[in-house]
Amino acid sequence: MKNVWIVDDDRSIRWVLEKALQKADIPCKTFSEAESVLQAIKKEQPALILSDIHMPGKSGLEMLAEIKKSYPKLPIIIMTAYSDLDSAVASFQGGAFEYLPKPFDIDKAIELVRRATEESEEEEQTPAEETASEIIGKAPAMQEVFRAIGRLSQSKATVLLTGESGAGKEVVARALHKHSPRSNAPFVAINMAAIPKDLMETELFGHEKGAFTGASAIRHGRFEQAEGGTLFLDEIGDMPAELQTRLLRVLSDGYYYRVGGHQSLKANVRIIAATHQNLEAMVRENRFREDLYHRLNVIRLRLPPLRERPEDIPLLVNHFLQKSAENLGVEPKLMSEEAMEFLKRFPFPGNVRQLENLCNWLVVMAPSQHIRVTDLPEEVRNGEAEKVHKNGEVSGSTPAGGSWEELLKGEVKEMLKNQSPDLMKQLADTFESIVIGTALEYTHGRRVDAATRLGIGRNTITRKIAELKLESED
Repeated sequence: MKNVWIVDDDRSIRWVLEKALQKADIPCKTFSEAESVLQAIKKEQPALILSDIHMPGKSGLEMLAEIKKSYPKLPIIIMTAYSDLDSAVASFQGGAFEYLPKPFDIDKAIELVRRATEESEEEEQTPAEETASEIIGKAPAMQEVFRAIGRLSQSKATVLLTGESGAGKEVVARALHKHSPRSNAPFVAINMAAIPKDLMETELFGHEKGAFTGASAIRHGRFEQAEGGTLFLDEIGDMPAELQTRLLRVLSDGYYYRVGGHQSLKANVRIIAATHQNLEAMVRENRFREDLYHRLNVIRLRLPPLRERPEDIPLLVNHFLQKSAENLGVEPKLMSEEAMEFLKRFPFPGNVRQLENLCNWLVVMAPSQHIRVTDLPEEVRNGEAEKVHKNGEVSGSTPAGGSWEELLKGEVKEMLKNQSPDLMKQLADTFESIVIGTALEYTHGRRVDAATRLGIGRNTITRKIAELKLESED
């Protein structure tokens, strides 16, 4: 293992850290100021640098900036006795791995050093995946979507995209346009759910000058803006009945009028519509025109929700982390294997959009380059997001493969078959370890809080922690 470099003008800090690292079998080297480090790093590279922020001569932040120019992957932990917002922000903006305010717990400092060096070694061995395509997915359901886009590449047919909110319907609509003969013409999108009903007709078809009070000039609607290209009508189920009639007329004869106009205009656009609603049910309830439904439903393409294609989550995560890092001008972060497996089991009721928002959050908020389960937002770690089932109903989340009771039943049968000794005690200890351990994790190690939430006494939880060899902080 390479050396860990300690940089601090305080001799006592250097001595304490040096002894602690030696005791932890981590080789180290000490420096009293930044200039010596900048000279030494030209000859050898350390595994990590642990540096004070305020020193004579160059500061830790100035040293950080210079080192990051030549060694962007080298983890640097900044220490300071001045625990202020500006120092913390400047450290992270400069690319520091972590910000360690003094006085610090020496065990936690050593744990942080281990984590930083481990992640640095992992990063050297982990090639970044490239994802250049506008749609990502290797799941069978997504391969069907790819095949459909390929088959439709030379077609002018109207397409109806169905799927839950956030599943990527607009991304697919753009791909259909991009791979069509109309790709050089405009792609125009309009969300029916986002426009007031009294403005929707003008938005779609435009208006003539003087058509109503305030119409001081001709306005070109989305049909005119999309001339020769593709018009994407998102959330078509929210279109009011009177506008459905006008849209049907355009789809039937290919002509329309601006609001207040008398001259018919030719509609040379391809229509792609999308909805997360059940249009068949809306037709039965007379909330959507049946003839319009059949006009739109020429080619139907269903986008699978993210929970039906968990194998695509690693591809999407790497893509979104890379994209977000590029947008922010920072180093891309990597998801640990443990965190990735956790996300593959998460239901993602908001689908791909929710995953992308999560990745954007992690790029900004995760404390280090390698993202762990503990770095995920609390609502994701605790599984508080509701799980959306295939039929669209919502209920509390259950593990993949059945309820936890059913999974436990299967495990007990397997253990009985294998004649496991002390089966009852083994299962009881496991159950208590998981429940108490999860409660302590949720309360960040606060025993009283965990005991209150579990409905047991403080003495009981203290005894159980000792019996089950669980660690916690008061």
